[in-house]
Amino acid sequence: MKEEYAIMTGNEACAKAAIAAGMRFFAGYPITPATEIAEISSELLPQVDGTFMQMEDELASIAAVIGASCAGAKAMTATSGPGFTLMQENLSFGIVAEIPLVLVDAVRQGPCQGVATVAAQGDIMQAKWGSHGDRPIIALVPESVSEVYTETVRAFNLAEKFRTPVIILSDAMLAHMSERIRIPEPSKLKLETRKQPTVSRDDYQPYTDDGTGIPPMASFGDGYRWYVSGLAHDETGFPIRGNPGLIEAQIKRLHAKLNNNLAEIESYEEFLTSDAEILLVSIGLVSRSAKEAVKDARAMGIKAGVFRPITMWPFPYKPLRALCAKAKKIVVVEMNEGQLFHVVREASGNSPVTKLTQNDGQIITAEKILNDIKKEAVK
Repeated sequence: MKEEYAIMTGNEACAKAAIAAGMRFFAGYPITPATEIAEISSELLPQVDGTFMQMEDELASIAAVIGASCAGAKAMTATSGPGFTLMQENLSFGIVAEIPLVLVDAVRQGPCQGVATVAAQGDIMQAKWGSHGDRPIIALVPESVSEVYTETVRAFNLAEKFRTPVIILSDAMLAHMSERIRIPEPSKLKLETRKQPTVSRDDYQPYTDDGTGIPPMASFGDGYRWYVSGLAHDETGFPIRGNPGLIEAQIKRLHAKLNNNLAEIESYEEFLTSDAEILLVSIGLVSRSAKEAVKDARAMGIKAGVFRPITMWPFPYKPLRALCAKAKKIVVVEMNEGQLFHVVREASGNSPVTKLTQNDGQIITAEKILNDIKKEAVK
């Protein structure tokens, strides 16, 4: 099969990319603007001997995905803000139990029920800190339908390789907009699968570090016996009792397996940043408006550029710090009241950071961003 081009929505690209990445189980509950991911998955999964389950709510959806992953399937669920909130406890379980899965959050306007049909970027901090405890997470933020496809494939690869849940932060507009994209030839996709045990079934322990920080993961039904718990646990999976050192060691390993591999996990884009005096920082669809504004600013002689985190978590602090050290001014452009701003300010050192926010469900226009750039240029 050769590479193909097709016009599709972000939700369609997500579902088809998941299938291409090896997803064979989807469980979900309808919620605007993510419902089409479930609908398309329900059509496509039976064609590849996969399983789709319509669940009674979001709590059950992610629980079913965790169970399917334990049985060896690449598994995914999709939701939006209110459902994402309900999934937080089981997301935390998936992290501490080290269960690979992909969770798509098509972000919509909040708080609470908000406006179901318009876009926002208000779930940045929920992705990082939404559940209790000090746990790590990977969260990816695509800016186009094409990138929804590629980042969905990457999400499955990261989940499988690092034995962890991975979040995709789409949004209501990206979910429903249509664009022409290139569909990679399946044989050329580099796909990861979870590391399998090399010891005997009698010697297998599900959380024994093999030196990489990522324990091999057997599948239920393959003859390996292992215990899965959301409690702090040792190598056997059974709860730790009366040993603070083991508790701390478990938490540190969960963080280290990501922190020691940031070069492979982190992803970002720099747009006209080499000499930028005014640096815009934005994510997702807003970045596309920011790039257009920067092109117009450059035509006016204003040295502006864009830094776009694709991996929101772990956040690419190091490359941003390097750019902030050279820029005179940093402007964070986002569709919320300043969630990304707080992260950028932490990375900026002594550079002045301002924010341009819009929280009405509409994408910030290039014209609005350009006007802000011009104001910053004359300050």
